[in-house]
Amino acid sequence: MTDRQAIELTRRCVRCGFCLDACPTYRLTRSETQSPRGRLRLMASVMSGEADLNADTVEAIDICLGCRACETACPSGVQYGHVVEHFRARIHESGIRARLQTDVKRGLMSAMENPGLFATALAASKRFSALLRIGTPADGSGVGSSLMPAPVASILSGTRGDATLMPDTPDDLTVGTLPAHAPAIGPRRATVCMLQGCVMRVLYHRTNVATMRVLQRAGCDVLCPSDAGCCGALDLHAGFMAEGAARARELIRSLNALSFDAFVVNSAGCGSTIRDYGHTLADDPTWAKAAAAIAAKTRDVSEFLDELGIPAPMGRFDAVVTYHDACHLAHGQGVTDAPRRLLAAVPGLKLVPLRESDTCCGSAGTYNLTQPEMARRLLERKVDNIMATGASVVAMGNPGCMAWIARGLKDRGSNIRVMHVVEILDEALQAGERGS
Repeated sequence: MTDRQAIELTRRCVRCGFCLDACPTYRLTRSETQSPRGRLRLMASVMSGEADLNADTVEAIDICLGCRACETACPSGVQYGHVVEHFRARIHESGIRARLQTDVKRGLMSAMENPGLFATALAASKRFSALLRIGTPADGSGVGSSLMPAPVASILSGTRGDATLMPDTPDDLTVGTLPAHAPAIGPRRATVCMLQGCVMRVLYHRTNVATMRVLQRAGCDVLCPSDAGCCGALDLHAGFMAEGAARARELIRSLNALSFDAFVVNSAGCGSTIRDYGHTLADDPTWAKAAAAIAAKTRDVSEFLDELGIPAPMGRFDAVVTYHDACHLAHGQGVTDAPRRLLAAVPGLKLVPLRESDTCCGSAGTYNLTQPEMARRLLERKVDNIMATGASVVAMGNPGCMAWIARGLKDRGSNIRVMHVVEILDEALQAGERGS
């Protein structure tokens, strides 16, 4: 995308203000510069040459979650996500940020997009968090603050003051791998390719296993290619466009060797990114057609199962469940009803509404590490709403949300379980096999 193309997108904004109360950061700050409307105006001014890029503009863009709730609310169809990703790339290229800050952010992306490195980095963070703790925000004391810049120390230690920035993670961090082929149980109804992901393989391999089992019981041959790597979501979200596009090409190359009916994804952030590959590689004549084809085949697992149906009998899952809409599922992909229909069909499950269910929890990729204060405020609000439902389980469809909300509930001493929608389906199907 060029500046000219991005400016044209900003001109669709009629400044109606419908986006304001949909924006989590505006809700908390009531600042125009922390709203989609205000940010669009700032970005357009810089790209058109009417204003210089300065620290205030960079801060306004950095505090944006990229949740795309504004796109759902916008009656004019402003593609805010595309504009902000382009502008973030422009910020990187400008050199306005300190080199160390950019390098640390880029390194964070690389670590999270490599499952082995991600597992190692998380283990190291757990081990050395006490050494690198930077003290309270009031005094900035601690070993970390004397050894390195505070933002770097907070990312490496997973702490800032007394607050834990890292999501809730298991003690035993390993990289999970699924079999290359899992045959359908019963008559074959479809052949699907399943993305194992980066964060999913480290934090939620159990969810990947549950996804595979549910797809099998729905009559799917499941392909899980080991060379189908990172989709580039974190890079693209942060404005590292060249790196994200390169990862997109590698994933498409690995998928082009396979034949399948649908590319099923259980991580909302990944699914939203892959479904946008047509835009990501639109200017690449070699890859544009293949990118659009993969995007068209991509389905969130809840959406796919809702369309296909699950013929296998389900047993009871006796629990009160509430559902959190992951931003990149609800706003990025427009999938809101399918997971609720799947949950409502489970015997014994009582689905109760969640206030502000489609408001960001504050995880937003690496946001909880790079913007910890705002992330924590959003998390507290989300946890308040979850606990007010009286549910014993909160279901969702994105690993970042799962880990971050689990952290918030754990910090409150809550016993509410955090589960992926497919994990609930898997438990119900296993209960059905037992006849319970």
